[in-house]
Amino acid sequence: MKFATYEYRGEVRVGLVQELENRILPVPVPDMLSLISCYDDLKSSIGNNFDPIPLDGVRLLAPIPRPRNNIICVGKNYRAHAKEFAQSGYEANAKKGAEIDEYPAVFTKRPQSVIGPGVTIELHPGVTSEVDYEVELTIVIGKSGRNILRADALKHIWGYTIINDVTARDRQKNHKQWYLGKSLDTFCPMGPWIVTADEIDPENVQVKTWVNDELRQDANTRDLIFDIPGLIETISAGATLEAGDLIATGTPEGVGIGFRPPKFLKKGDVVTVAADGIGVLANPFG
Repeated sequence: MKFATYEYRGEVRVGLVQELENRILPVPVPDMLSLISCYDDLKSSIGNNFDPIPLDGVRLLAPIPRPRNNIICVGKNYRAHAKEFAQSGYEANAKKGAEIDEYPAVFTKRPQSVIGPGVTIELHPGVTSEVDYEVELTIVIGKSGRNILRADALKHIWGYTIINDVTARDRQKNHKQWYLGKSLDTFCPMGPWIVTADEIDPENVQVKTWVNDELRQDANTRDLIFDIPGLIETISAGATLEAGDLIATGTPEGVGIGFRPPKFLKKGDVVTVAADGIGVLANPFG
């Protein structure tokens, strides 16, 4: 099932998306985190008691408009992207022949960076001049846990969404860490909704990015260096993952710094990211 957070007649709601029927059915919960927490109790009754609303008559918001914790992100998790990043000159202390890390590179984005479909991403002139895009399949945790074994990891996933991990490359490089380059306001478009885990094979999801009409990224999660069960095991080691936490699994080859010269984003560009089985998320830059 697909669940969205949306605004309708001035009210923010959560609903079951029926995309083919172009409609959304309200769900009686205050927000997406509440739905995730009580999903097992509500599942059998969802969609039974409310009249549908035309999908094109609502404004979609980020599925989790304000996560309770920082968004957890994984860097350099596709082999071709790890190579292009190391060769770009933007990776601090990059060593030739050592593009693939032994352990996942993990960083975070501030909850305040999250925006929804169609919202303008700020270019932040004066703060950065090198803004880039990154499509990422993103895990939504449903069952809290700590020290989760990889054999049990998939049981802790409620669903999947898409994040565009927008990045200020100059800040990423200059500060020799990634938080400041990743966490600017509006730098985490998310959506268009969350698809429950039973509908997605996380080991076979095609992810793509277009800048305007140019296809830039096109890869499959089969190419992940560190797979999803392994990521959950690593990230939860000694640290509790809570229901509603988000883990962005990395981006493939084709980001702006991979071109010669780099192709940074400019005012008026529209970046569209997509993941098979989930949907499409588009945001303009301004």
